[in-house]
Amino acid sequence: MSSSTFAAHSPNFPWNPRLAHLRCMAALLVLAFHAFHRFFGLWKPQPQAWPMGWLAEGHTGVSLFFVLSGFLFMRIALHGQAAHEPAQSAGQQPWRLDYWRFVQNRVLRIAPLFLVVFFVAISVGRDKFAAQDVLYVLFSNLGQAPTSNWFMTGAAWTISVEFTFYLVFPFLARFAMAQGPGYLLRLVGLLLLFKLGGFLASERPTHMLYSTLLGRMDQFLIGMLAALWSAQGWFAASSLKERATSGLAGVHGGWVLAALALMWALLGAQAHWASYFLPQPRQWAWVLWPTVEAAGWAAVIVAYAHWRGSLAGLLGRAGIWLERMLEKGGEISFSLYLWHGLVIFLLDELWHRWTVWLGWAPVWPGPWQLQALGMGALVLVLSWSVAAWSYRTIEAPFLQLRRRYV
Repeated sequence: MSSSTFAAHSPNFPWNPRLAHLRCMAALLVLAFHAFHRFFGLWKPQPQAWPMGWLAEGHTGVSLFFVLSGFLFMRIALHGQAAHEPAQSAGQQPWRLDYWRFVQNRVLRIAPLFLVVFFVAISVGRDKFAAQDVLYVLFSNLGQAPTSNWFMTGAAWTISVEFTFYLVFPFLARFAMAQGPGYLLRLVGLLLLFKLGGFLASERPTHMLYSTLLGRMDQFLIGMLAALWSAQGWFAASSLKERATSGLAGVHGGWVLAALALMWALLGAQAHWASYFLPQPRQWAWVLWPTVEAAGWAAVIVAYAHWRGSLAGLLGRAGIWLERMLEKGGEISFSLYLWHGLVIFLLDELWHRWTVWLGWAPVWPGPWQLQALGMGALVLVLSWSVAAWSYRTIEAPFLQLRRRYV
């Protein structure tokens, strides 16, 4: 196992390749979304293409990332608590999550690459830079953040939202494990009330709910809820060994398909009736949409994480290859998420400059859908290569500095 692969594995929780598969899926959704709209969709609603809602509204990959974070961290907390139970029953101190080590680990996970992207953004915009813009490193989703001024760095807006999740998670986990799922449900209810108030107060509430902690916090909480509920009863065995010793069978593949079909239908409905790109700045559906979207992704996560089958068992050698690629994609998903914008930008700009130099634009054969597949494949191959390079160079050395916090 290479050092970069080892770095991807947290010292706090057994490696779960299924969650890596889903991280890869989230990054690929965002990549496909940006490539489609940059070259073909032109950042407009696509109601006629509702069956392809997962592409036209592929920003849903961000929601999947947020729900996955809540699910994974809650699983880590539950794992740490369970591992400490024998010592606690012997009269030792009760289990607790080391807050500062947890935060330190999260800084090591996201800060190196994020700071690279941030300094690229302020370098490109040097003529408009003001000293106070440095504070946007903490608020990349608000105001006139330098990273949001350029397509190639624009995806970084999510980092501030995600890091806020990290700051409050240890407290949320402690209270949720003490009070049960009801604690998290109450928080979701309170957030919905604040969302309604914010929706009525904001001039652009759809964008506000899309891009702020107020609109996204319940997605993280729903991920935590999914982890709590799936840790109970017949979901509790998350590994094949645990299932064998406990007699638990796991989830039938039909549930995975049902969860994916649910998300396909939800994204199709959004593309048809409540697209983020609609010109109306105030869409009532968006008061509930992030919550509903998160619930759908939580169903996918729980079903796939506990699926008793495997892609290898389903597809044979092709499944083995696909599992390896998805696991690798999950490993480099953060780099893939932050670097694909640069790849898309370069392809678009260089193509445009080449056609200007030629004085004419080559006409590609076939329908635009075929052209989109070809362009998407090119973007994926280039972005994957750059992300793997970035991961080994920027991320992995810092990931090896992480320590246990449970």
